[in-house]
Amino acid sequence: MQTGDSLRRLREARPLVHQITNFVVMNETANATLALGALPVMAHAREEVEEMVAIAGALVLNIGTLSPHWVDAMLLAGHAANEHGVPVVLDPVGAGATMYRTDTAKRILDEVQVSVLRGNAGEIATLVGVDAEVRGVESIGAAGDASELARIAGTQLGLIASVTGPVDHVSDGQTVVAVANGDPLMAAITGTGCMSSALTGCFLAVNRERSLEAAAEALIAFGVAGEDAARVAKGPGSFHVALYDALANLDPVALDGRARVS
Repeated sequence: MQTGDSLRRLREARPLVHQITNFVVMNETANATLALGALPVMAHAREEVEEMVAIAGALVLNIGTLSPHWVDAMLLAGHAANEHGVPVVLDPVGAGATMYRTDTAKRILDEVQVSVLRGNAGEIATLVGVDAEVRGVESIGAAGDASELARIAGTQLGLIASVTGPVDHVSDGQTVVAVANGDPLMAAITGTGCMSSALTGCFLAVNRERSLEAAAEALIAFGVAGEDAARVAKGPGSFHVALYDALANLDPVALDGRARVS
């Protein structure tokens, strides 16, 4: 991994990361993107998404807020991203909870060339036909090993599968990278999964030819920030605030030495 070098280049380039994301975490993902060093734009109107994505370094599609016009905008943006060579991250929030969410995620995967699929074990398992339970937008469980699930998803869908949990697993269908950075408090606040998708877009924007590494590096950086935030937090509320500070204060020089990767 070259996480420190990638972060350094990201902060120098300040790529625009176009996010079509849900209203609940829009503020969180925008702030996380800014704190890391990239520039967020939260455009979702069908009238502008194609023009906006053409000038972006990456596109993040988050299906947390769904209605027909949002789905149309995601597909328009995804097609435009493919035409312009802009990498696409898909966060299939709540896939498996309702048929609409599952069908929407599958439709995007069918119609858009997605670079990275970032989700929890239940969401990813649902999309590749592995038994799973998703309650609301939370993964309650998925059959089998997370490492094998990432490998299956990478192979079956022809993309980089980024399966996040207590230990994250990233795979292109052959290589599987396990990232053990992070802290349990990351699961105690809303939006950390969506933030990890946004940060994946940030790292992809400066690593278009290294999608597997970029997806893993994003999780390393986010996990290290989570560890730093947890050290000063008194609980979920203060952790939330400290997480933005930790992202902004990540040291590219020290980052690679702190990575817990296997």
